[in-house]
Amino acid sequence: MKSAVLLAAGVLTLTLSAGARADQALAQSKNCMACHAVDKKLVGPSYKDIAKKYGGQKDAAARLAEKIIKGGSGAWGAVPMPANPQVTQADAQKLVSWIMAQK
Repeated sequence: MKSAVLLAAGVLTLTLSAGARADQALAQSKNCMACHAVDKKLVGPSYKDIAKKYGGQKDAAARLAEKIIKGGSGAWGAVPMPANPQVTQADAQKLVSWIMAQK
């Protein structure tokens, strides 16, 4: 019984890790990583900083998904975020979920 619980915990950990890598892979495939990094500012803010700024805001996920697709300016300084119309709504939501987990 104890082995089964440990095995289940291990599978869950691997599944969660694989999901995190998969969403980072999505960010890389959509060229997000050209301007953003997980833990440091590049052209745009780090994903950790985004998660901190928007964490706890109930409409943050929808606003961020829209910003990924349509672009935006002013929230992080003078450099605008370009529109990414090639990103689907579903992919934008996956990206936002991953970004918000980077706290």
